[in-house]
Amino acid sequence: MIPEIIILAMIAAFLGMRLYSVLGRRAEHEEEVIPNRFERGDEAGAANTAPQAVTEAPQSDRALAGFPPAIERGLRDISSADRRFKLLPFLEGARGAYEMVLEAFWRGDKEELRELCDDDVYEGFAGAIDEREAAGQSLDNKLIRVEDTTVHSAMLDGKVARIAVRFVSDIASVLRDKDGNVIAGSLDDAVESRDIWTFSRDVTSQDPAWLLDETDIG
Repeated sequence: MIPEIIILAMIAAFLGMRLYSVLGRRAEHEEEVIPNRFERGDEAGAANTAPQAVTEAPQSDRALAGFPPAIERGLRDISSADRRFKLLPFLEGARGAYEMVLEAFWRGDKEELRELCDDDVYEGFAGAIDEREAAGQSLDNKLIRVEDTTVHSAMLDGKVARIAVRFVSDIASVLRDKDGNVIAGSLDDAVESRDIWTFSRDVTSQDPAWLLDETDIG
């Protein structure tokens, strides 16, 4: 599966349109720490402490209300299966992951992408990066702003929670050749991008990390 965001990136570059720590390392990139993000637990602490039972109560009905019935039912199922799940911190983490995946792809950082994506999504990103590098090209894109982050769908599939998030953002895109010359695009013109990214997590796992496992245009 080739992620649709890759297609968006290349279209934006050629046509001038548009185009948490990282799982476990986001603190290197941001000053503010948001609790309960898409992050791995404290590995040092985990090495010296036996896993503890989760005692948090499910989040209130009010926190999950106001969605269409199918989404609300999915969120409630996830919240019941994983009492650590809280919607607002999840959405904050999803937005952070969205920004970091885009930036890692644009600069060709496969190591960072490997930590944020499942195997299929990673292979799609990595393949596009390889093609770009073989052509001697580079992306000089800039995420201007993320205007909206909303839940598009949610479901508990057995023990796997899957939440699709719609991002509405403004992205400026430039494609450069091996000499740094602009082939297409402009950093002065940002175009609205609508993307739906699905994140998944095994709710029985002690690892709280969510992975990007699907992308689409929304």
